[in-house]
Amino acid sequence: MPSYDRQHVASGSPYEEPIGFSRAVRVGDHVFVAGTAPSWPNGHVDADVERQASRCIEIMLAALAEAGATADDVVRTRTFLTDAADWQAVGRAHGRAFRVARPASTMVVVVGLLDSRWKVEMEAEAIVGSGSVAVSADSGSLR
Repeated sequence: MPSYDRQHVASGSPYEEPIGFSRAVRVGDHVFVAGTAPSWPNGHVDADVERQASRCIEIMLAALAEAGATADDVVRTRTFLTDAADWQAVGRAHGRAFRVARPASTMVVVVGLLDSRWKVEMEAEAIVGSGSVAVSADSGSLR
């Protein structure tokens, strides 16, 4: 059985230490980014849900970069919304970041998140190096 190095990426979240988690973990060429909230280092949370989604993505992309991955390497995202009506605004932010990668993606409506100011939380999975060549299931062609 192969042995893999395990890389932990921290983001400075105040929840990392007490909960015992990493923002991201890389094992081999796989990177897993934990649920990411829309908070700024000073604790500020923007009230606009699209900006919240953009902030989540910004934090995720920084963690991916530290682990050696890019937005184009993302193969799966999960988005947790507190209001189903926000799906389009959050989808716009997601589309800007992942338009090329087009990862498998799920949006789930939840009753609430850890901080009542958060309207969205996101997570991602990536395979390092997978973004350079993609095959379209529709045409079988390389893009």
